[in-house]
Amino acid sequence: MAKFTRIEVALKMKETGLVPVFYHKDIDVCEKVLKACYDGGVRVFEFTNRGDYAHEVFTLLNKYAAEHTPKMILGIGSVIDVGTTSLYIQNGANFVVSPILNPEMAKVCNRRKISWSPGCGSLTEISYAEELGAEVVKIFPGSQVGGPSFVAAVKGPLPWTNIMPTGGVEPTEENLKDWFKAGVHCVGMGSKLFVKNADGEIDYTALTSKVQETLRLIQRLK
Repeated sequence: MAKFTRIEVALKMKETGLVPVFYHKDIDVCEKVLKACYDGGVRVFEFTNRGDYAHEVFTLLNKYAAEHTPKMILGIGSVIDVGTTSLYIQNGANFVVSPILNPEMAKVCNRRKISWSPGCGSLTEISYAEELGAEVVKIFPGSQVGGPSFVAAVKGPLPWTNIMPTGGVEPTEENLKDWFKAGVHCVGMGSKLFVKNADGEIDYTALTSKVQETLRLIQRLK
C-alpha cells in the first residue's frame, strides 16, 4: 500500500525538481543507488519496469526503502497496462509513470488515489490526461517531442499544467536552465545522472556528489 498521497508526490516533485529514473536486475545495485541518491537529497525515485522479474526487484527495493530511506517516495515507471499497474500498486508503488496515455490505468490509480503520470506528446493528450486526473504529466521522449520550447508553448494556453520531461534531460546548467525557464514542474533523469567508474560500474560516492550538485543547480535555476 502506498505510504504517500498523490498530492504529497506532486509537491515533493516540485520541491526537489529531480526524479532519477533507474533500472537494474541486481537488487544489491538498486539498493546502493537508491541510498546514494537519498544521501544526495533525492526524495522521489522512479524504478523502471524494464526487465524480467522487475516487480520482484521492486518489491525488495520498496522494503529496503521503508527501512533505510524512509522519506524516499518510490514509484514505478515504464508501465503501459492495467494489469502491471495493479501489480505494482499491490507491491507498494507510491506513483505510476507511463510512456503512453492509457485511460484505463488512470481508473486503477484514481481508485486507490495513487499518483499517475502518463506520457504525452501533444496539447490534446496533456489536456485529456488532466481530465483523467493526472496532477503531473510526463512528456516523452522530451527532446524529440519538442524540448523546452514545447513546454513553454504548452504553458501558454495551459498555465496550470505540471510537466515532467524525461528523455534528453542532462545534469548540466545549460540543459537544465532551458527546461526550468520553460516552466517544468520537475525533470526525470536517467543514465546521464548515474556516474560510472573506469570499470563501467556505478560509482556510488560520485553519484551522491552528482545528485547534490544537480539539486543545488536546480534550486538556483527555479
